[in-house]
Amino acid sequence: MRPARRSPETAGDVMTPGEPVSLGLPELPVRPISERRLSRRIEVGPVAVGGGAPVSVQSMTTTRTSDIGATLQQIAELTASGCQIVRVACPTQDDADALATIARKSQIPVIADIHFQPKYVFAAIDAGCAAVRVNPGNIKQFDDKVRDIALAASRTGTPIRIGVNAGSLDRRLLAKYGKATPEALVESALWEASLFEEHDFRDIKISVKHNDPVVMVNAYRQLAAQCDYPLHLGVTEAGPAFQGTIKSAVAFGALLSEGIGDTIRVSLSAPPAEEVKVGIQILESLNLRQRRLEIVSCPSCGRAQVDVYKLAEEVTAGLDGMEVPLRVAVMGCVVNGPGEAREADLGVASGNGKGQIFVKGEVIKTVPEARIVETLIEEAMKIAAQMADDGVPSGAPDVTVS
Repeated sequence: MRPARRSPETAGDVMTPGEPVSLGLPELPVRPISERRLSRRIEVGPVAVGGGAPVSVQSMTTTRTSDIGATLQQIAELTASGCQIVRVACPTQDDADALATIARKSQIPVIADIHFQPKYVFAAIDAGCAAVRVNPGNIKQFDDKVRDIALAASRTGTPIRIGVNAGSLDRRLLAKYGKATPEALVESALWEASLFEEHDFRDIKISVKHNDPVVMVNAYRQLAAQCDYPLHLGVTEAGPAFQGTIKSAVAFGALLSEGIGDTIRVSLSAPPAEEVKVGIQILESLNLRQRRLEIVSCPSCGRAQVDVYKLAEEVTAGLDGMEVPLRVAVMGCVVNGPGEAREADLGVASGNGKGQIFVKGEVIKTVPEARIVETLIEEAMKIAAQMADDGVPSGAPDVTVS
């Protein structure tokens, strides 16, 4: 961005030595990218969903639910990574029998994921699960069970997520539309919601997932325009970590930037904790969650006089787990380096075997290249401690407790 011309009135101003220089770089926005879509609010255990509550991050265990120890261990790992709601599969009676113990011992709300057998919906409600996800497209005679499910869920205050997937769309709608179009996904979801509404049950969350981000985005846009239920976003079967991250970030970014979405799950062919990390980063990038550690580093070029990749990786590893909102700039040349380092909380502008260390816009020292990483980590720890003393909130997940 080209600096603004100085006006005649300020042309004679002289910069005081050591005074931070404003480069005209944009300030980080203090508001989310868009106003949130107004949806009704439900409570998934202690986590509020919709109605203006913070967008929550979900994942799903990969263990056999019947293996209670392994499932609780994975839930603990997900909790530590920032997951706020966890879903567990329930394809067998053994899995259903394990739900009560898992729901009771889990540190975060547990959603039972039900396919094929409607009897497991009732088992999950009786087990005390925080919510139940049903896939109407592959549950036999599901429509006939809606009344009983609505009554059982109403008695216990258990929300129901109507989860429509492109890969398991009701055959009647496939015949009507020819394939899983946005219209087919939305019609399926709203039809099932209407069946619950007939029994005065509206404690509902909806998802309409597809593996194609374009189809998925269009489906959620249509759905958001036709109902006020909270929406759970997901690109289903998004793929391996790299591909799935890109597809999810593109789709979620498009929808969340329009205010659409109340919970998210990044579906990756990767360990569940990786899904959570990506989801949190997406929300932080859109200012939908308090930012934690943010590394600003240049992509490197022929001007770089240090190994920027190595510096950035070592600084990131050294500050892993830091919870306070800290922006660290790791720059490799004199073109953008001083400006970016000056605008960050902490930064380094590197060149000629040295690094200028900036704290809050001021150069505090110059160190040899070999000491850049350790110096940045030391200064980051000082800033983090000061932030903690000043009561600056960490980037821990926003969980609204009822």
